[in-house]
Amino acid sequence: MLSRRGLLAGSALALLAGCSSTPSGPPPGPPAVPAPTRPSAPRDPVTVQRMRSAARGTDVDLVLVTPEGVPAAGLPVCLALHGRGASARTFLSLGVPALLTAAVRAGTPPFAIAAVDGDHYWVDVGSGDAPQRMLTEEVPNWLAARDLRPASAVFGISMGGFGALRFARAHPDLKAVATASAALFVSWPDARSRKVFADEDNWRAEEPLLHTGDLRAGQLGVWCGESDPFLGADRKLVKAVSPAVSRFSPGGHKDEYWREVLPEVLKFVGERL
Repeated sequence: MLSRRGLLAGSALALLAGCSSTPSGPPPGPPAVPAPTRPSAPRDPVTVQRMRSAARGTDVDLVLVTPEGVPAAGLPVCLALHGRGASARTFLSLGVPALLTAAVRAGTPPFAIAAVDGDHYWVDVGSGDAPQRMLTEEVPNWLAARDLRPASAVFGISMGGFGALRFARAHPDLKAVATASAALFVSWPDARSRKVFADEDNWRAEEPLLHTGDLRAGQLGVWCGESDPFLGADRKLVKAVSPAVSRFSPGGHKDEYWREVLPEVLKFVGERL
């Protein structure tokens, strides 16, 4: 007959044996890692995503705007380039989502707008930051991953107008190019005062006014306020290219003016896409 002490000792030994026994079957593997999710066509009229741009060496916002109630998949795309000191999100504060929806409801063919962050007049000024390369090499992949077509139009405000015209020089197949208050420079001292370009050669290689022969009149629309400091430069652009549309009306280099002309700009772009 087992004593109480022996019974307890035996129970403890059995418990230890159970804890140290080898479990049956193979050991569990590492936890499964979910496959990366592929972006799809935007479901909302406005989406903002942070993207890594190797061309710019930094992260940028990708802002996509589509007309409300219109499926995004397969829409043609217009790039939107912001002004100096602004960002891709500036087009949201300017009311582009509502204006685009209103334009489409009024009969303009639907399209999407893709805005990204840029800097130093959207060109490479020798710092290793190449916005034009981002627009040409990276943005098309970002759009394709979201079931959107490659950009076939570009629109720019102020500094973005400079960038839009520079992009148009390298992409003559664009269907529409539009600028509002394009920041252009009629001379090197004028450009140098901005303290952006590496030197005069850098400016001369990029300045749209020195390469107007690369621009196509039929695809171009130019808007500028009559109180804008770039009015003279934009008039020089119009005289050299004779664009399909040119509008000089009351207004300055301000958000109020850009909000006023945006409906015309969106109609101009949409009718050509």
